[in-house]
Amino acid sequence: MDSIKNEILIKKLSEMAEKDLLSYSQDADRAPYSTFKIGGKADFIVKVHTKESLAEILRFLYGNSVKYAVIGNGSNILFSDERYEGVIILTTSMTALTCEDNIIEAECGYSLTALASRAQKLSLTGLEFAYGIPGSVGGAVYMNAGAYDGEIKNVVTKTYYYDVKNDTFGEFTGEENKLGYRESVYQEKDGLVILGARFELEKGDSTAILEKMQGFMRARSEKQPLEYPSAGSTFKRAPGYFTAKLIDEAGLKGYSVGGAQVSEKHAGFVINRGGATSEDVKKLVSDIQKAVYKNSGVEIKCEIKIIE
Repeated sequence: MDSIKNEILIKKLSEMAEKDLLSYSQDADRAPYSTFKIGGKADFIVKVHTKESLAEILRFLYGNSVKYAVIGNGSNILFSDERYEGVIILTTSMTALTCEDNIIEAECGYSLTALASRAQKLSLTGLEFAYGIPGSVGGAVYMNAGAYDGEIKNVVTKTYYYDVKNDTFGEFTGEENKLGYRESVYQEKDGLVILGARFELEKGDSTAILEKMQGFMRARSEKQPLEYPSAGSTFKRAPGYFTAKLIDEAGLKGYSVGGAQVSEKHAGFVINRGGATSEDVKKLVSDIQKAVYKNSGVEIKCEIKIIE
């Protein structure tokens, strides 16, 4: 970023920080903001507090042609090793929540696991699958997160967004969200930033809901390498196949490139064994795809979003 833009941006960020609309750091490490714990520095990392402050800083960045990326908990992303010449915006402080009858509305930064717990306390069923998923509401909508017996598609009836290009707020209802397997309308339309979502759940028994959630968490702990940094399941499910089984059959469990490794516990996970770089992960992903195709003739696609 050139020095003039840098000075203008610092002035804007300082003004907003004084009003407690956001907080920011300069020349900051990105790795702590990704569950992979990988990534080079960014010119700025900004944590916004409200949808209004998010819109205000995005309006400013877009108007001044400053590069930016908006993330939540960073659980399905890989930062590059290079410096990010722009602004990484964190939404994890955007956690407003309202509940009425069987409807819950949550802002984009609300933890998905915390949301499942809140629903359980309200004796509302439908979000048990989300317990233990390390993402936020915004990321879950963006990817149509799912696990075990459920997915976001089954419980979201409305989503809210800010359109950066047109400087407007809007919403998508029902099928307008285009929620499919790891897909949503937000992957199709550039410039839309998810602000929150409405969840429509069903009344249930809180004890039974809790038992189901705990069962899912036990299964995660037993089958997934939660002790290592990762971005969760690395690849999308190949139609008609279990992707982890394909990787295992290709003899890749434990296969490493630098500090990145195919988990010996669950072949569908690429983990950071320590000191892994973005290039390690990308090379390992490529090696896996080639080996699986050579062994089975099946093409598998990576579901992790790379932010250069």
